Amino acid sequence: MSYIIDRRLNGKNKSSVNRQRFLRRYRKHIRRAVSESVKQRSITDLDSGSEITIPKGDISEPVFHHGPGGVNTRILPGNKEFVPGDQIQRPQGGGGGGSGSGASDSGEGMDDFTFQINRDEFLEYLFEDLELPHMVKKQLHDSGDYKLTQAGFTNEGTPERLNIIRSLRSAHARRIALSGSTRRTIRLLKAEQQQLIEQPETDERNQRLAEIEQELKTLKGKLSKLPFLDTFDLKYNNLIRTPIPSSKAVMFCVMDVSGSMTQSVKDIAKRFFLLLYLFLKRAYKQIDVVFIRHHTQAKEVDEEEFFYSRETGGTIVSSAIAMTADVIADRYPPSQWNIYVAQASDGDNWDGDSATCRELLVNRIMPLVQYYSYVEITTGEHQNLWYEYEKIRSEFPDFFAMENIESAADIYPVFRELFARREEQGV
Repeated sequence: MSYIIDRRLNGKNKSSVNRQRFLRRYRKHIRRAVSESVKQRSITDLDSGSEITIPKGDISEPVFHHGPGGVNTRILPGNKEFVPGDQIQRPQGGGGGGSGSGASDSGEGMDDFTFQINRDEFLEYLFEDLELPHMVKKQLHDSGDYKLTQAGFTNEGTPERLNIIRSLRSAHARRIALSGSTRRTIRLLKAEQQQLIEQPETDERNQRLAEIEQELKTLKGKLSKLPFLDTFDLKYNNLIRTPIPSSKAVMFCVMDVSGSMTQSVKDIAKRFFLLLYLFLKRAYKQIDVVFIRHHTQAKEVDEEEFFYSRETGGTIVSSAIAMTADVIADRYPPSQWNIYVAQASDGDNWDGDSATCRELLVNRIMPLVQYYSYVEITTGEHQNLWYEYEKIRSEFPDFFAMENIESAADIYPVFRELFARREEQGV
């Protein structure tokens, strides 16, 4: 009998690998738990880790075992009640225990399995399969991405960039250039030697042949000392960094903060924009975010003021649309940027201004943007702004999206609906 003893040490990241395998296996449960967690969180801890609970029935492993009934012979060591030959009565109730999910006055059960995921893991599941629609490559201006391209040859470089063909060609040309006169002299001497060989023997002839033989030997020795490959011959591929088109993008976050927006409605809007902000910063390297708040007047603000300022007033939505168009014209040329707009409002607007919003969007915004998303936060009937925006959606069905949010529970599903990964994207 032989024994195999495994003395290998556990890898440093073995637990990490096992954890990733576990997370992949229970991805469906984790995504469901993350979705539920978003509904219950405040703005301040929206991006923190989470506690995940998996029902114990979902983590059980299938096994083969003997079912109840039949005649079994068993060895039960170490008991005080039975002796060999005793017969054990059949258990009452037909054998086989329950799942342990209900209340019981006897026996033991198992709790649901609970574990913690960190911030990065939480955000990974939160934003899985999401993207900015219709992202395209733009011009090279201020591109941070480069690729190495061939740009001729150089005499200096690293061994892995050595161009063998060019090096051999250079060596051959060098040998021809340095040995040309010598080879020409050898050809003339050989021709003279051949002529002397054909002449009758004389002392002069024999002496000249000996001189020619000595000269040929000297010249051939000179040629043999010429190196086949010299360091001067080495040619290296010259690789230069050239910029490649980058997917630069800018997102305009436009939020209504007018008096009709109650505190609960504003909180829903902020939670939506915070989700969007976290998604953009995690998924994209080259992304600008422009925050615009509006009541009767629009104002470009920073992140802190956008989420926490308490300024309020009347409602003129077109002021924010016009400011968005102005900022695009001043700072974000469409030839260099992928432009996106996300707008949140309760739908309330000054009489007649909704038609102005539609005209501004159709004439100044929609021809420039990759995607425009509008969420209306209301539990009542839609107002005129919604119906004006529906006309825009019918005109730009692939580039204009609108959804309704009634409660905090709708934020994450609506967010995923607006930014779900498309199979085919238009440009």
